[in-house]
Amino acid sequence: MKYGNRIPGKAIWTGTARANIAATYARPNGTTEGDWARRHQHQTVLQQHCEFFDTDRDGVIYPVDTFRGFYRLGFGVILSILSVFIIHSNFSYPTQSSYIPDPMFRLYLDNIHKDKHGSDSGTYDTEGRFVPQKFEDMFAKYAEGRDYMTIWDVTRLWKGQRLIADPIGWGGAYFEWLATYILLWPEDGRMLKDDIRGVYDGSIFYTIASRRAKK
Repeated sequence: MKYGNRIPGKAIWTGTARANIAATYARPNGTTEGDWARRHQHQTVLQQHCEFFDTDRDGVIYPVDTFRGFYRLGFGVILSILSVFIIHSNFSYPTQSSYIPDPMFRLYLDNIHKDKHGSDSGTYDTEGRFVPQKFEDMFAKYAEGRDYMTIWDVTRLWKGQRLIADPIGWGGAYFEWLATYILLWPEDGRMLKDDIRGVYDGSIFYTIASRRAKK
């Protein structure tokens, strides 16, 4: 069968945002292990990214939930506390349904798309959907088309995506990529493309937490 410009088994229309799957050119169906895509079809990819920290599945992430999540992922006490401070002090208010700040600094997943900030890769759009082309662009532009990124590639990405007068975005992007590198901590210094994709939809969080729990 002829597909024209389409290659069987590869994603098409990569510029179109995917609401529920972190699809890439090589993985058009996103994460399929453990029936992930089907089980999370009711969530945006950004909500899936956050789900690991919402252990009781009530759609609300408390600071203590974030601490426990980062600790399960191996960040230790100090880095887990620091992560709580950075995340909840900056990202709690935009998710509120009220103009009154939440004194408990909770994150509400129904509105988590409002936490999208500038100076990022653009892989999440303003609705929390996953844009495959933006993900592919990161590797084409900053990793010379390789299927991995080094810390130096990430540094170039961070500098290259910075927007003028956007300190919140600069800091948010720096924290997120630093946390990603610490989480994956590749022995050869290479963060694999599919592992980074797994961070975007949160599926790799469960893999890492399970691996650590067995030690």
